[in-house]
Amino acid sequence: MTNEITFSQFFSLVLESITKGTFAKLTLAKTIGKPELQNIYVKLILEEDVLKCTFTKKIYDGEKKEITSIHLIKDIESELTPYLTNPFLTALLFTTEADITMKINKKKVASIIEQPPTFKNADTVLTDYLNK
Repeated sequence: MTNEITFSQFFSLVLESITKGTFAKLTLAKTIGKPELQNIYVKLILEEDVLKCTFTKKIYDGEKKEITSIHLIKDIESELTPYLTNPFLTALLFTTEADITMKINKKKVASIIEQPPTFKNADTVLTDYLNK
């Protein structure tokens, strides 16, 4: 399976968890070397009655910085894919049903594994939005 297919499969699981109301958070982590960009955290927000997501980029360039941007849910894959393999080797989707990890190995081959869930509750913005 090519990385493109694996990436799409992973982001389909992200969108499915949002649709089903099980999404807790998404994190890009495990960098190659020591780049300035250390993590990207994705959480949901409600802006003008539209469910969107925030990307919080943790940057360390001698001092710690956080840069937050707002994106449409449908753009999660296109916005985050460029960060996979360089600098991030891991994407972690936390849902109330499972923790789904996409790992990229040293040969730059992506795979997806599933483990028992860390979070018992979905993102509160999502649950409030779905319960309106």
